[in-house]
Amino acid sequence: MASDGGIAVGDVVLRPYEPADRAEVRRICFDTGYMGEPEWQWRDRESFADLYTAYYTDAEPQSAIVAERGGVVEGYLLGCLDSGRAWSEAATFVRLLRRRWIAVRPSTARFVWRSFADVARDRLRGRPLPEPVRDDRWPAHLHIDLLPAIRGRGVGAAMLRMWLARLEDAGVAGCHVQTLAENTRAVAAFESVGFERRGDPVLVPGLRTRRGARHHVQLLTRGVAAVS
Repeated sequence: MASDGGIAVGDVVLRPYEPADRAEVRRICFDTGYMGEPEWQWRDRESFADLYTAYYTDAEPQSAIVAERGGVVEGYLLGCLDSGRAWSEAATFVRLLRRRWIAVRPSTARFVWRSFADVARDRLRGRPLPEPVRDDRWPAHLHIDLLPAIRGRGVGAAMLRMWLARLEDAGVAGCHVQTLAENTRAVAAFESVGFERRGDPVLVPGLRTRRGARHHVQLLTRGVAAVS
C-alpha cells in the first residue's frame, strides 16, 4: 500500500482518478488507441478522446483508476457500473459529426465514410454489427490503457482486480469488456483475471490494418462473484 492510500505495484501507484488527470487520460487514450496506431486512421486527438473517455471522466469519474509513476499518469482504467446509463458511443459519434465536423475534417473524414460504407455492406451481407452489451449478468464494463513503459509488470492485472473488488463491494453481478480480437495481448490479460470470450469476434466498421484487412471486436465477460 502506498503512503497516500493508493496501491503500489513496484514504482507504479494505482489511485482514484482526479479531475486534474483528465488531460493525461485523454493523451494516453489517443497514444494507445487502435493498438498504438491511431494517427494513420483517426488523427484528431480531441474527437478521439471525446469518443472513448469523455463519459468516464465527466459523468462517472468515481469509477476511474489511474496508474501513476513518478508523479506522471501513465495508464488508466475507466469503468462504468451500469452500462445502461453510459453515453451511447453511436450518439457521441453523431454529436461529433455535428460539433466537430468529423465527416469533413481531413484527419477523420476517410475513417468516417469508410465506416458508413462498412455498415451498409455488412447489413446487405447479413453480417452482425458491434452492439452495446445490455445484459443483467454483466451490467458493468471498462476500458483500460497503459503506456508501453508500464506494461508487462502486473499493473494492468492489479487495476483489473481493484475494479472487480469495487464491483463486488457495490453488489454488481458481473462485468464485460470489448476489445480488438487482434490485440492478443489484451485478450490474454483479461483472461488471466477470469474473463472469458463470449461469442465470435465481430467485424468493426472503419478499422483497417495497414495492409487493408478489417479488425474484429471480441466480447469478454466474467461474474464478479468469481473475484479471487
